[in-house]
Amino acid sequence: MHPKTLIKLWLCFALAGNCLAQKPNEKYQYHIHPASAPIKVDGVADDQGWESAETATDFFMITPMDTSFSRARTEVKMTYDNDHMYILVINHKTVKGSIIVESLKRDFSFGKNDNFLLFMDTFDDRTNGFSFGANAAGAPWDGQMGDGGTVDLSWDNRWVSHVKNDDDKWVWEAAIPFKSIRYKSGISRWGINFSRQDLTISEKSAWAPVPKQFPSASLAYTGVLIWDQPPPNPGANISIIPFSATRLTRDFQNDKPNKYKTSIGGDVKIGLTPSLNLDLTVNPDFSQVDVDVQQTNLNRFELFFPERRQFFLENADLFANFGYATIRPFFSRRIGLGVPIQFGARMSGKINKKWRVGVLDVQTGAQDTIPRNNYAVVALQRQVFARSNVRFIYINRDAVNYSHERNASTNRYNRNIGAEYNLASVNNLWTGKVMFLKSFTPGKSGDDFVHAADLKFSKANFFWQWQHEYVGKNYNAEVGYVPNAIRNGYYKISPTMGYLFFIKNPKIISHGPKVVTNIYWDKQMSLSDKELTFSYNVNFITRATMSAYVTNNYTRLLRPYDPTNLGKEQLATGTEHKWTSAGFEIVSGPQSHFTYTFAGIFGGYYDNGHRTNLRTELGYRIQPYVAITMTGNYNDIHLPAPWNRTQLWLVGPRVDVTFRNNLFFTTFMQYNNQADNINLNARLQWRYKPASDLYIVYTDNYLPENFMVKNRAIVLKFTYWWNL
Repeated sequence: MHPKTLIKLWLCFALAGNCLAQKPNEKYQYHIHPASAPIKVDGVADDQGWESAETATDFFMITPMDTSFSRARTEVKMTYDNDHMYILVINHKTVKGSIIVESLKRDFSFGKNDNFLLFMDTFDDRTNGFSFGANAAGAPWDGQMGDGGTVDLSWDNRWVSHVKNDDDKWVWEAAIPFKSIRYKSGISRWGINFSRQDLTISEKSAWAPVPKQFPSASLAYTGVLIWDQPPPNPGANISIIPFSATRLTRDFQNDKPNKYKTSIGGDVKIGLTPSLNLDLTVNPDFSQVDVDVQQTNLNRFELFFPERRQFFLENADLFANFGYATIRPFFSRRIGLGVPIQFGARMSGKINKKWRVGVLDVQTGAQDTIPRNNYAVVALQRQVFARSNVRFIYINRDAVNYSHERNASTNRYNRNIGAEYNLASVNNLWTGKVMFLKSFTPGKSGDDFVHAADLKFSKANFFWQWQHEYVGKNYNAEVGYVPNAIRNGYYKISPTMGYLFFIKNPKIISHGPKVVTNIYWDKQMSLSDKELTFSYNVNFITRATMSAYVTNNYTRLLRPYDPTNLGKEQLATGTEHKWTSAGFEIVSGPQSHFTYTFAGIFGGYYDNGHRTNLRTELGYRIQPYVAITMTGNYNDIHLPAPWNRTQLWLVGPRVDVTFRNNLFFTTFMQYNNQADNINLNARLQWRYKPASDLYIVYTDNYLPENFMVKNRAIVLKFTYWWNL
């Protein structure tokens, strides 16, 4: 399909798919009234304040099928006072005494826990919102929602939750401060849905029905929360979050003495309006952030690691979701990479129902040949039609006190400007995007832009997607993530199609084929890469899955490449490589205390070589207190001389111990012979007050061959969340 034809079709669907603004679940309405008496959050449904509250029940099944009511009875009540919104949920058990949970870990893995989740579209725009919930053992869940239903669990805020269990039910009760969420003053309609997962019967359900091809978090299918009067203005909303951290490090490889450092800093959160927030940070410390899980890299391109630092998280979708997974003009992990962040400010949120804004400014320090840099980002989003939006973004990195002699490896500045239209039809069957980007870099002008677009249609049994990209040879996003840009300009198409056959079977719910194609051409329109994958997938009633696939690859190297990524000899630019491989993946259902994933790839490799890859993840839980996981990734690569045979191992045991829902201990080890490193990390977290923590973090890095210590660090960090 020609790109121009695609864009014409795309625009037609953009108009047709949004012309009916009526919500699919408009008739599902919950009326919320003030509490008639004080509410005590204890997981016991005996407070007088609940007696007059409306009850939402008769949930609809989403999976395994979406054509009937749920077999698990659920009752929901909501009320509020001047400061808090309250929710009470009675989850009746389908099997007496039975619950399935992984641990008491906060922001648990959705698929491995009996849970109840609340999804709130506080702006009634079917695009942004908040999610709160808990698993059946009391582990809390909170996240900020964007792009119509994705939940960012890195977002963390103050609220109170309690779960109580007995033989025939588990009860969740929570108080959510109005100051902890963002909403538009004066509106009396929010989107809302309630979702429950009962793994004992392998069922997911929701109060307002959601088609099974979509997540229960889909804001397109929320019902309506009707306030008897607009929710109260939270008033002055200022939070001060100071921290103090003490760090002791030792560099054994270079025989350096112990290094002791104490740092003090903090964040301030200011609610400019109930829907617009200002975040300030001074001398932030990210020592408590989880260490990245290592990956074996047999790819010619840079690996992606997600952002976990708290300062960058609120309304992160405004900044970070512009573009595609491999064409991101802004990637916040570029900021503070190898240098300290001195201070920063972020303003983000809603101006009104249609407009969202995000403004970021961060100053970093200098180190060695890296100059001080100022990073500035401005993002705007305008809702159009029912659920679609237009976005604009501007990104600027500017070196402060730049010296060409001292900082020759760094450009003095790099800027990006872009616009995109995101299509989301009322019923979410049609989604897509069209985007344009342009960069500005000293010495790089002309052919410095990007265009990409896609269009996707999703039904329960059939989906297809078309995507195409063009990246100019001089396009440069130094504060972004565009790994394919090293191709020095390319064209790409990526059509995808899949079908599912739903059958009546006591074990299998559906099966069907899927075809994925990725084809790249260079600027001269000569083929550089082609990957065609045909897979067949089976989905079981228990939520176990099984797939088998065949992939055909073609690569013409555009630059020298070491196929082992170990710093050995390199294959020459322009050499062509073709191979075929086959693979499989088996994932168990989450109900058993023992879970597993097994996967493998067998077939060809570069330079007429052969590669065998085996991957596994084994998990065992002693619910709800201990979760043990062992991951392994083994590559056996056979190539002609000088590489010959290469074996790569990545092994990582992990233990999560949750003594209670505010005291956590996590330890894991990662052995990676490709990086010639063994990493040990242990973290104790005590949440002594809502959103206030004490951390003790211990990290070691070892040489694999003799277990000699490379370096060691221990950090003690104390944070306190203080509301004015």
